[in-house]
Amino acid sequence: KTLNPQWREQFDFHLYEERGGIIDITVWDKDAGKRDDFIGRCQVDLSTLSKEQTHKLEMPLEEGEGCLVLLVTLTASAAVTISDLPVNSLEDQKEREEILKRYSPMMMFHNIKDVGFLQVKVIRAEALMAADVTGKDLFSKSDPFCVVELNNDRLLTHTVYKNLNPEWNKVFTFNIKDIHSVLEVTVYDEDRDRSADFLGKVAIPLLSV
Repeated sequence: KTLNPQWREQFDFHLYEERGGIIDITVWDKDAGKRDDFIGRCQVDLSTLSKEQTHKLEMPLEEGEGCLVLLVTLTASAAVTISDLPVNSLEDQKEREEILKRYSPMMMFHNIKDVGFLQVKVIRAEALMAADVTGKDLFSKSDPFCVVELNNDRLLTHTVYKNLNPEWNKVFTFNIKDIHSVLEVTVYDEDRDRSADFLGKVAIPLLSV
């Protein structure tokens, strides 16, 4: 019930291209019991922003009224990676030996903040719920993608369209800052015209791994 909302939320995105990218932001009016109403959108071209500096942006909303106020910072980070499943550093014997040495008991107090790292292989999902119904024969499908979250790190797979048994075959690597953290893996159905539909979620405490 406001036209001047303040969210004060922080999101971390990881870029894998030096030249930057485009952040597409949409604003919606939440309606209980029916489809949310579209309010407007804006795009942030990261290639126009200097690095290691916080930029305050006031972005006019296209296809709507008002503006969105953002603080955007581009900074270097090597803590999180995404790769295809065959490219797995733990299968390299030399890499494995270096990791075992890095986290050996003798190195325990070398870097207190370096607790360890977590590698998650997102292979596939099976028998997902059909979120979309299309066509005269009411063919049911979903366009699933997977979101992997650990603390403030949030990584996504690509979308597999029209499939209830998608295969992603991705490897996500996170730095662990707190062994009491919980890994959250959520599957969504992509909808280009509105927010994604929830298909399911699992939560895995790191202490159980």
